[in-house]
Amino acid sequence: MNTANPKKSVAKRKMGRPALPMQRQLPLAHAGRYFDLRAIFHRLNECYFDYRLRGYEIVWGRRRRLRPKHYLVFGSIQEEDRIIRIHPLLDAPFVPEWFLDYVVYHEMLHAVVPDERTPSGRRKVHTQAFAERERRFPHYRKAREWEAENLSRFLR
Repeated sequence: MNTANPKKSVAKRKMGRPALPMQRQLPLAHAGRYFDLRAIFHRLNECYFDYRLRGYEIVWGRRRRLRPKHYLVFGSIQEEDRIIRIHPLLDAPFVPEWFLDYVVYHEMLHAVVPDERTPSGRRKVHTQAFAERERRFPHYRKAREWEAENLSRFLR
C-alpha cells in the first residue's frame, strides 16, 4: 500500500504461473470411444521400449469439421512437449487395434531413433535406422497393406 496516500491503491502483481506448452493447454483426451491410447502406449512401452519412454502423454488430436482430401497424418510427436497425438479418425470400429498399435509404435520410435541431417542441412526423421526398427514391428507388413487398402475410408 502507498503510505503517502492511503486511499490510493497500488496495482497488485499477478501471480506468475508457469505457462504450459501450447499442446498441454488443449483439452485433449487419451480415452476414445473405441480405443484407450494410454493403455496402448503403456503396453508398447513395456514390450518394445523397456519402459524407456517416460513423461510422455498420448492423446487423440482435435476433430476437424472437414475430413482431409488428399492425405492424412495418422500421428505426430512433439519431442519438446513429450506429446504424441493420434488422428481422431483412427478411433473407429473398423480400425484394427494392431493397426493403431503400429501407428503408436511408429510415433514412439521417433523418441528413440535420432534424426539425421542431410548434406544440405535438412532434418531427416525417417532414416535408414528408423526404417529398420520400424520393420521389426510384428504387424508392420500387415499394417502397411491395411493402410494402403483403407486410406480412402479416411478421406473425403
